[in-house]
Amino acid sequence: MAEYQPASHRPIAQMFRRTAGAATNLCVRLGIPPDAISYLSILAALIASVCFWQSGRNPWLLIVGPLCCYLRLWFNMLDGMVAFAAGKTSLRGEIVNDLPDRISDVIIFAGLAHSGLMNPVIGYWAAIFSLLTAYVGIFGQAIGGRREFGGIMSKPWRMVTLSLGAWTTFVYQSRQIGLHDLGKLTILDWTCLVIIAGCLQTMIVRLKRIMAALQDRAR
Repeated sequence: MAEYQPASHRPIAQMFRRTAGAATNLCVRLGIPPDAISYLSILAALIASVCFWQSGRNPWLLIVGPLCCYLRLWFNMLDGMVAFAAGKTSLRGEIVNDLPDRISDVIIFAGLAHSGLMNPVIGYWAAIFSLLTAYVGIFGQAIGGRREFGGIMSKPWRMVTLSLGAWTTFVYQSRQIGLHDLGKLTILDWTCLVIIAGCLQTMIVRLKRIMAALQDRAR
């Protein structure tokens, strides 16, 4: 057994977790290190980013890009499951697990920003708010408590929202409907604005919970 045990665990739907059961056992049997799986999540995010970047000229990539985003989430779940199953949890592993996540967020939204299907500024603001949301969640752990994962726009829901926006854009393009039929903003503009608003709500929820935990500790 590993000596280190993480203080906080990201809530993951049991149905999603079951999809990685066989892969976890295989990775443990083959001795595949959790860190290698973490790096695969960046590769999946990079492929997603390229898909979004080229989707203006190749609309079918709007279907593939979100699938790569889900693959990124799957790898990010798998690395933790392998670490626990193999008894390889560590402080270093926490860093290697979390840092690729932040890099992946930036890579994905940067590709989307330069797709030609939205305002690049809005895309980059979505990337910034994604980073801030994760940063606020870590506050609790940084002060000796537990990491907060609450709120409506956690990492998985950012990817779900993004995929819905991308697939809706694909439908609009395949039917040759104008990208700006929802006003002066495109579907992906509105998608990123929803993500930004959700990130704001998520940051507020997490900060409130962290402050409440601090008050409880002070009593």
